[in-house]
Amino acid sequence: MSSSCRRPEHTAPPDVFYNEEEAKKYSQNSRMIEIQTQMSERAVELLNLPEGQPCFLLDVGCGSGLSGDYLSEEGHYWVGVDISTAMLDVALDREVDGDLLLGDMGQGMPFRPGTFDGCISISALQWLCNADKRTHSPPKRLYTFFSTLYSSLSRGSRAVFQLYPENSEQLELITAQAMRAGFSGGMVVDYPNSSKAKKFFLCLFAGVTGVLPKGLGSEASDKTVSNQVQYSGQRCRFKNMKGKSAKKGRDWILEKKERRRRQGREVRADTKYTGRQRRPHF
Repeated sequence: MSSSCRRPEHTAPPDVFYNEEEAKKYSQNSRMIEIQTQMSERAVELLNLPEGQPCFLLDVGCGSGLSGDYLSEEGHYWVGVDISTAMLDVALDREVDGDLLLGDMGQGMPFRPGTFDGCISISALQWLCNADKRTHSPPKRLYTFFSTLYSSLSRGSRAVFQLYPENSEQLELITAQAMRAGFSGGMVVDYPNSSKAKKFFLCLFAGVTGVLPKGLGSEASDKTVSNQVQYSGQRCRFKNMKGKSAKKGRDWILEKKERRRRQGREVRADTKYTGRQRRPHF
Protein backbone atom coordinates (compact mmCIF):
# COMPACT_ATOMS: atom_id res chain seq x y z
CA MET A 1 0.00 0.00 0.00
CA SER A 2 1.41 3.38 -0.98
CA SER A 3 1.79 6.17 1.56
CA SER A 4 -0.93 8.18 -0.22
CA CYS A 5 -3.44 5.40 0.48
CA ARG A 6 -2.52 4.84 4.11
CA ARG A 7 -5.12 5.51 6.77
CA PRO A 8 -4.36 8.73 8.70
CA GLU A 9 -4.07 6.88 12.02
CA HIS A 10 -1.30 4.72 10.49
CA THR A 11 0.65 7.78 9.35
CA ALA A 12 1.31 9.48 12.68
CA PRO A 13 -0.27 10.03 16.12
CA PRO A 14 -3.27 12.41 15.93
CA ASP A 15 -1.52 15.30 17.66
CA VAL A 16 1.29 15.01 15.08
CA PHE A 17 -0.81 14.23 12.00
CA TYR A 18 -3.15 17.18 12.57
CA ASN A 19 -0.48 19.85 12.48
CA GLU A 20 -1.09 23.49 11.56
CA GLU A 21 -1.06 22.83 7.82
CA GLU A 22 -3.39 19.82 8.02
CA ALA A 23 -5.74 21.61 10.42
CA LYS A 24 -6.18 24.57 8.08
CA LYS A 25 -6.63 22.31 5.05
CA TYR A 26 -9.19 20.22 6.91
CA SER A 27 -11.18 23.27 7.99
CA GLN A 28 -11.20 25.08 4.65
CA ASN A 29 -12.15 22.16 2.40
CA SER A 30 -15.77 22.64 1.35
CA ARG A 31 -16.24 18.92 0.71
CA MET A 32 -14.89 18.06 4.17
CA ILE A 33 -17.17 20.63 5.78
CA GLU A 34 -20.16 19.14 3.96
CA ILE A 35 -19.28 15.60 5.04
CA GLN A 36 -18.70 16.62 8.66
CA THR A 37 -22.04 18.42 8.75
CA GLN A 38 -23.88 15.42 7.29
CA MET A 39 -22.34 12.99 9.77
CA SER A 40 -22.93 15.37 12.68
CA GLU A 41 -26.59 15.68 11.70
CA ARG A 42 -26.97 11.91 11.62
CA ALA A 43 -25.16 11.50 14.95
CA VAL A 44 -27.43 14.04 16.64
CA GLU A 45 -30.48 12.31 15.18
CA LEU A 46 -29.30 9.01 16.71
CA LEU A 47 -28.93 10.73 20.10
CA ASN A 48 -32.74 11.03 20.13
CA LEU A 49 -32.68 14.24 22.17
CA PRO A 50 -35.88 15.83 23.54
CA GLU A 51 -37.49 17.81 20.74
CA GLY A 52 -37.15 21.59 20.99
CA GLN A 53 -35.06 21.42 24.16
CA PRO A 54 -31.47 22.75 24.28
CA CYS A 55 -29.08 20.13 25.65
CA PHE A 56 -25.52 20.15 27.01
CA LEU A 57 -23.43 17.89 24.79
CA LEU A 58 -19.85 16.59 24.62
CA ASP A 59 -18.02 16.50 21.27
CA VAL A 60 -15.06 14.11 21.50
CA GLY A 61 -12.41 14.72 18.85
CA CYS A 62 -14.04 18.04 18.03
CA GLY A 63 -11.16 19.17 15.79
CA SER A 64 -11.67 22.67 14.41
CA GLY A 65 -15.30 22.74 15.52
CA LEU A 66 -17.08 21.72 12.32
CA SER A 67 -19.34 19.27 14.14
CA GLY A 68 -19.77 21.82 16.92
CA ASP A 69 -21.08 24.31 14.38
CA TYR A 70 -23.98 21.97 13.71
CA LEU A 71 -24.65 21.52 17.44
CA SER A 72 -24.81 25.29 17.84
CA GLU A 73 -27.12 25.64 14.84
CA GLU A 74 -29.48 23.15 16.49
CA GLY A 75 -29.55 25.28 19.64
CA HIS A 76 -27.40 23.05 21.86
CA TYR A 77 -24.55 23.96 24.18
CA TRP A 78 -21.37 21.92 23.91
CA VAL A 79 -17.86 21.21 25.12
CA GLY A 80 -15.27 19.98 22.64
CA VAL A 81 -12.23 17.84 23.47
CA ASP A 82 -9.34 17.25 21.08
CA ILE A 83 -5.69 16.18 21.29
CA SER A 84 -4.48 18.48 18.50
CA THR A 85 -3.48 21.98 19.57
CA ALA A 86 -3.42 23.03 15.91
CA MET A 87 -7.03 21.96 15.45
CA LEU A 88 -8.13 23.77 18.60
CA ASP A 89 -6.25 26.89 17.50
CA VAL A 90 -8.24 26.89 14.26
CA ALA A 91 -11.44 26.42 16.26
CA LEU A 92 -10.52 29.43 18.40
CA ASP A 93 -9.75 31.48 15.30
CA ARG A 94 -13.16 30.53 13.95
CA GLU A 95 -14.73 31.69 17.24
CA VAL A 96 -16.88 28.60 17.70
CA ASP A 97 -19.61 28.78 20.32
CA GLY A 98 -18.50 25.77 22.36
CA ASP A 99 -15.97 25.50 25.18
CA LEU A 100 -12.74 23.80 24.13
CA LEU A 101 -10.47 21.47 26.06
CA LEU A 102 -7.11 19.97 25.10
CA GLY A 103 -7.01 16.32 26.04
CA ASP A 104 -6.21 12.73 25.06
CA MET A 105 -9.41 10.67 25.04
CA GLY A 106 -7.37 7.58 25.88
CA GLN A 107 -6.52 9.13 29.25
CA GLY A 108 -10.18 9.58 30.11
CA MET A 109 -12.77 12.36 30.27
CA PRO A 110 -12.16 14.76 33.20
CA PHE A 111 -15.78 15.71 33.91
CA ARG A 112 -18.09 15.38 36.89
CA PRO A 113 -20.61 12.54 36.93
CA GLY A 114 -23.80 13.22 35.00
CA THR A 115 -22.50 16.40 33.36
CA PHE A 116 -23.72 15.82 29.80
CA ASP A 117 -27.04 15.04 28.14
CA GLY A 118 -25.28 13.21 25.32
CA CYS A 119 -22.05 12.79 23.39
CA ILE A 120 -21.12 12.72 19.72
CA SER A 121 -17.81 11.93 18.06
CA ILE A 122 -17.03 12.16 14.36
CA SER A 123 -14.15 10.18 12.84
CA ALA A 124 -12.11 9.98 16.04
CA LEU A 125 -12.72 6.71 17.88
CA GLN A 126 -10.62 4.47 15.59
CA TRP A 127 -7.48 6.40 16.61
CA LEU A 128 -7.65 4.74 20.05
CA CYS A 129 -7.01 1.35 18.44
CA ASN A 130 -3.39 2.33 17.72
CA ALA A 131 -0.49 2.01 20.13
CA ASP A 132 1.43 5.22 19.34
CA LYS A 133 3.69 4.79 22.39
CA ARG A 134 5.24 1.77 24.08
CA THR A 135 3.04 2.42 27.10
CA HIS A 136 -0.16 2.46 25.02
CA SER A 137 -2.51 -0.51 25.29
CA PRO A 138 -5.53 -0.03 23.00
CA PRO A 139 -7.89 -2.17 25.15
CA LYS A 140 -6.90 -0.28 28.31
CA ARG A 141 -7.15 3.13 26.65
CA LEU A 142 -10.55 2.29 25.18
CA TYR A 143 -11.81 1.08 28.55
CA THR A 144 -10.48 4.18 30.31
CA PHE A 145 -12.21 6.39 27.78
CA PHE A 146 -15.54 4.57 27.84
CA SER A 147 -15.68 4.19 31.62
CA THR A 148 -15.01 7.90 32.27
CA LEU A 149 -17.42 8.86 29.49
CA TYR A 150 -20.10 6.65 31.02
CA SER A 151 -19.68 8.46 34.32
CA SER A 152 -19.88 11.91 32.71
CA LEU A 153 -23.21 11.17 30.99
CA SER A 154 -26.61 11.52 32.61
CA ARG A 155 -28.45 8.22 33.02
CA GLY A 156 -30.70 7.49 30.08
CA SER A 157 -28.58 9.52 27.64
CA ARG A 158 -26.73 8.29 24.57
CA ALA A 159 -23.30 8.53 22.99
CA VAL A 160 -22.97 8.22 19.21
CA PHE A 161 -19.64 7.64 17.47
CA GLN A 162 -19.20 7.83 13.71
CA LEU A 163 -16.08 5.85 12.93
CA TYR A 164 -14.10 4.29 10.10
CA PRO A 165 -13.35 0.74 11.29
CA GLU A 166 -10.41 -1.00 9.72
CA ASN A 167 -11.79 -4.50 10.14
CA SER A 168 -14.25 -6.59 12.15
CA GLU A 169 -11.68 -7.31 14.87
CA GLN A 170 -11.32 -3.58 15.51
CA LEU A 171 -15.08 -3.20 15.83
CA GLU A 172 -15.21 -6.07 18.30
CA LEU A 173 -12.41 -4.56 20.36
CA ILE A 174 -14.16 -1.19 20.55
CA THR A 175 -17.60 -2.53 21.38
CA ALA A 176 -16.30 -5.05 23.93
CA GLN A 177 -14.62 -2.27 25.93
CA ALA A 178 -17.73 -0.08 25.70
CA MET A 179 -19.92 -2.88 27.06
CA ARG A 180 -17.37 -3.64 29.78
CA ALA A 181 -17.57 0.01 30.85
CA GLY A 182 -21.33 -0.32 31.39
CA PHE A 183 -22.84 0.79 28.09
CA SER A 184 -25.42 -1.14 26.13
CA GLY A 185 -26.27 -0.61 22.47
CA GLY A 186 -24.56 -1.56 19.25
CA MET A 187 -23.58 -0.65 15.73
CA VAL A 188 -25.93 1.12 13.32
CA VAL A 189 -24.83 0.83 9.70
CA ASP A 190 -26.28 3.25 7.15
CA TYR A 191 -26.47 2.04 3.55
CA PRO A 192 -24.68 -1.28 4.19
CA ASN A 193 -24.73 -2.23 0.49
CA SER A 194 -23.08 0.98 -0.70
CA SER A 195 -19.31 1.24 -0.94
CA LYS A 196 -19.44 5.05 -0.87
CA ALA A 197 -22.45 5.96 1.28
CA LYS A 198 -21.90 3.26 3.93
CA LYS A 199 -21.32 4.71 7.40
CA PHE A 200 -20.78 3.10 10.80
CA PHE A 201 -22.28 4.62 13.96
CA LEU A 202 -21.69 3.09 17.37
CA CYS A 203 -24.83 3.97 19.34
CA LEU A 204 -24.42 3.53 23.10
CA PHE A 205 -26.97 3.80 25.91
CA ALA A 206 -25.89 4.98 29.39
CA GLY A 207 -27.77 3.39 32.27
CA VAL A 208 -30.65 2.00 30.20
CA THR A 209 -31.21 -0.71 27.63
CA GLY A 210 -32.64 1.06 24.60
CA VAL A 211 -33.92 -0.06 21.23
CA LEU A 212 -31.18 0.25 18.64
CA PRO A 213 -32.23 2.60 15.81
CA LYS A 214 -32.52 1.29 12.26
CA GLY A 215 -29.80 2.18 9.81
CA LEU A 216 -30.69 4.27 6.78
CA GLY A 217 -31.24 2.31 3.59
CA SER A 218 -32.70 -0.61 5.52
CA GLU A 219 -35.48 -1.23 2.99
CA ALA A 220 -32.93 -2.03 0.28
CA SER A 221 -30.78 -4.20 2.54
CA ASP A 222 -33.28 -6.32 4.50
CA LYS A 223 -32.52 -9.41 2.40
CA THR A 224 -28.80 -8.88 1.99
CA VAL A 225 -26.95 -7.26 4.86
CA SER A 226 -28.05 -6.61 8.41
CA ASN A 227 -27.59 -2.95 9.32
CA GLN A 228 -28.04 -3.37 13.05
CA VAL A 229 -25.68 -5.18 15.40
CA GLN A 230 -27.03 -5.42 18.95
CA TYR A 231 -24.72 -6.27 21.84
CA SER A 232 -25.67 -8.24 24.92
CA GLY A 233 -22.30 -9.18 26.36
CA GLN A 234 -21.56 -11.75 23.67
CA ARG A 235 -18.96 -11.64 20.92
CA CYS A 236 -20.40 -10.62 17.60
CA ARG A 237 -18.95 -11.10 14.15
CA PHE A 238 -19.22 -8.36 11.56
CA LYS A 239 -19.81 -9.34 7.95
CA ASN A 240 -19.77 -7.59 4.61
CA MET A 241 -17.50 -4.78 5.77
CA LYS A 242 -16.71 -3.67 2.24
CA GLY A 243 -20.29 -3.37 0.98
CA LYS A 244 -21.42 -3.51 -2.64
CA SER A 245 -22.75 -1.11 -5.24
CA ALA A 246 -22.71 2.64 -4.56
CA LYS A 247 -25.92 4.66 -4.32
CA LYS A 248 -24.44 7.86 -5.78
CA GLY A 249 -25.82 9.81 -2.81
CA ARG A 250 -29.45 9.93 -4.01
CA ASP A 251 -30.82 7.65 -1.26
CA TRP A 252 -29.04 9.69 1.38
CA ILE A 253 -30.56 12.93 0.03
CA LEU A 254 -34.09 11.48 0.00
CA GLU A 255 -33.70 10.08 3.53
CA LYS A 256 -32.41 13.43 4.76
CA LYS A 257 -35.30 15.31 3.20
CA GLU A 258 -37.82 12.90 4.71
CA ARG A 259 -36.27 13.40 8.16
CA ARG A 260 -36.54 17.16 7.73
CA ARG A 261 -40.19 16.84 6.74
CA ARG A 262 -40.88 14.85 9.90
CA GLN A 263 -39.26 17.67 11.86
CA GLY A 264 -41.61 20.17 10.25
CA ARG A 265 -38.94 21.87 8.16
CA GLU A 266 -39.47 23.32 4.69
CA VAL A 267 -38.02 21.01 2.04
CA ARG A 268 -37.79 21.34 -1.73
CA ALA A 269 -39.85 18.96 -3.82
CA ASP A 270 -38.32 15.66 -4.96
CA THR A 271 -37.39 15.00 -8.58
CA LYS A 272 -36.59 11.80 -10.44
CA TYR A 273 -32.92 12.78 -10.62
CA THR A 274 -31.36 13.48 -7.24
CA GLY A 275 -34.18 14.55 -4.98
CA ARG A 276 -33.27 18.21 -5.52
CA GLN A 277 -35.00 20.81 -7.60
CA ARG A 278 -33.25 21.30 -10.92
CA ARG A 279 -33.06 24.66 -12.62
CA PRO A 280 -35.25 24.64 -15.79
CA HIS A 281 -33.57 25.05 -19.16
CA PHE A 282 -34.98 27.59 -21.58
